[in-house]
Amino acid sequence: MVSGRRRQGKSFLLQAVVEQADGLYFAATEATEAESLRLFSEALARHTQQFIAEPFRDWNDAIAHMFRSLKGRPTVVVIDEFPFLTKASPALPSIIQRELGPGGSGRSSSVRLVLCGSAMSVMGGLLSGQAPLRGRSSLELVMQPFRYREAAQFWGITDPRLAVLVHAVAGGTPAYRYEFTRGDVPASIEDFDAWVIRTVLNPQTPLFREARYLLAEEAAIRDPALYHSVLAAIASGNNTNGGIAGFIGRKSDQITHPLNVLEDCALIAREPDLFRPGRSRYRIVEPLITFYEAIMRKRWAELEIHRAERVWASTRQTFLTQVVGPHFESLARAFTLESGDDLFTEQPSEVGSATVNDPANRSQIEIDVVALAAQEGNRARPVLSLGEAKWGEVIGRHHVARLATARDLLQAKGFDTSKTVLTVYGGAGFTDELKAAAANDDSILLVDVERLYSAAT
Repeated sequence: MVSGRRRQGKSFLLQAVVEQADGLYFAATEATEAESLRLFSEALARHTQQFIAEPFRDWNDAIAHMFRSLKGRPTVVVIDEFPFLTKASPALPSIIQRELGPGGSGRSSSVRLVLCGSAMSVMGGLLSGQAPLRGRSSLELVMQPFRYREAAQFWGITDPRLAVLVHAVAGGTPAYRYEFTRGDVPASIEDFDAWVIRTVLNPQTPLFREARYLLAEEAAIRDPALYHSVLAAIASGNNTNGGIAGFIGRKSDQITHPLNVLEDCALIAREPDLFRPGRSRYRIVEPLITFYEAIMRKRWAELEIHRAERVWASTRQTFLTQVVGPHFESLARAFTLESGDDLFTEQPSEVGSATVNDPANRSQIEIDVVALAAQEGNRARPVLSLGEAKWGEVIGRHHVARLATARDLLQAKGFDTSKTVLTVYGGAGFTDELKAAAANDDSILLVDVERLYSAAT
């Protein structure tokens, strides 16, 4: 089972496997069952070089014939965009399960069957609960986007600040590097604004409409307007259940279903508050969707008539605060999880964000990056790090003071803060006073963008 959002390189990978292994690759299309059967029959006949006298009556015939006709050496058979087939033929997974079971044609076959699809909710459902194919898969591969350092290398970007800005727009999706931007990469950080205007906000490039298509392609999404409103709420910083509901004018229980659907489609992720069990925040997984909802959707009519320069001039600050700022926080969490054993006394078992109640001041302290060690027995859980990430603001002693206050409050709540490192992630640098303090205090750690991108993967 191979799945993943569109444009991640699934088909590219599987076609390469088939070419190397002399296997069969069949790409399904949105078609009726009869047409899909005919196309599958033709692909199978070309591969086996055997004439199929009569067309398959249904998938019972087709799957049985596939398994029986391929014997001897192991043969890779890839059925790509499998959800297209199950939409027209819901019984297909059950048919495959039966043929793989006792007495089925697949038991003695040399076929190594790979099912692939981009509809994440459908692909996830194939192996869940009481689904027919549950327990039948020997490999479950989810194709993820490039991580942020890999993405910078793939784009050929060596300036870490420019890498953050580009990643906040295009993320780590491989196809956006060449096919969707015509190979256009900003030459420098000074060229970034011009790149956004000539590429991302240009109606003539495929990237321009991509965020819309990502939502439209999910079969489980039946009311695009509602789902776009939910995504717009999250992109605007309203990332709790109540905040999203208030933004779109619905009750909290009325948005449970769309949130679950977006999560199943791998378009958003629910991230728990590490210090407040039961409370979660939502994050848009694909940066391009955040960029679209925060910048493009509100000004779509102007962008379609090539007013990109004017739109960008008036939304650039929104981009820095609503898009880049939260994105930089997510990069800081990714860095902490990947490099935690080099930064702290042990590798974190959990990294996320959290809120610490401050009763004395009747307020809450938002912690952008929290690193927790694994819970062992009844001992107090160690807090390895409390962190704050700022993209456009120079970080000073008062930022560290907030983290120190949170550390003391957590100690009073029963956490082990004896080895807690107060970590600040600065996109715009640090004050000289803070640098001097960090040089003499091992409990303060400064991480700039250069270190963010230079750490070993």
